[in-house]
Amino acid sequence: MFLDPLLIAELALLGIATGFLAGLLGIGGGMVLVPFVTLILDSRGIESELAVKMAIATSMATIIFTSVSSVRAHHRRGAVRWNLVARLAPGIVVGSLVASLGVFALLKGSWLALFFAAFVGFSATQMFVDRKPAPTRQMPGTGGQLAAGGFIGFLSGLVGAGGGFISVPFMTWCNVAIHQAVATSAALGFPIAVTNALGYALSGQAVGNLPPGSFGYIWLPALAVIAACSVFTAPLGARAAHALPVKPLKRVFAIVLYLLAAYMAYKGLTA
Repeated sequence: MFLDPLLIAELALLGIATGFLAGLLGIGGGMVLVPFVTLILDSRGIESELAVKMAIATSMATIIFTSVSSVRAHHRRGAVRWNLVARLAPGIVVGSLVASLGVFALLKGSWLALFFAAFVGFSATQMFVDRKPAPTRQMPGTGGQLAAGGFIGFLSGLVGAGGGFISVPFMTWCNVAIHQAVATSAALGFPIAVTNALGYALSGQAVGNLPPGSFGYIWLPALAVIAACSVFTAPLGARAAHALPVKPLKRVFAIVLYLLAAYMAYKGLTA
């Protein structure tokens, strides 16, 4: 499989859009990348079950680059809660390895697509209803945050996302301000992406029928084009995130997630 000009243009537009959304919503872009990369691979003759897995793995690998670009912009505004990053990250690494090295390789692509849709839809609902957390609720202690990190890393490894679809609602539920939650989620995207990408690359080594340019489940040509474009727009999204009021930001987050959950549910049911 080679990159024709049309494919390069598609991937470049996808990178521009997902980079902006990564900075705006703290979702690492994965929630957008997985459905669209699945569609691109499907249209080029890759078997549907494999296309879903490759889209998840490639999406996760791009987050390595977008998270760095996005978090730098958020950090300059003083929005990243590094104390939360330090407590959540160890659990994230463990949970990510369990998912990407073990469970991911065993599950069918159709089940992964349905799993993606269910959790993204749940997260969208949590954000859309905008329930107010109890004013006394706070982030759990160190042990609780390690456990929460493990859960976030595990789910992220199954759906190819940077964790924002779980970590942002979780932190806002614990009375972390939405802008800080988005910024902190962007920072958490890096350990999630590095650990899971490594797991996908290793677990996919024995898989046959992979397209040219694949490294395990990761499709390197798509990774290169998307990452090259997304790193330029992630800071623009981060700037927009700090200019928007809280409620519209939550609504944007929820609407994007609902649309993508619906598409992946369709893929899972028809695979």
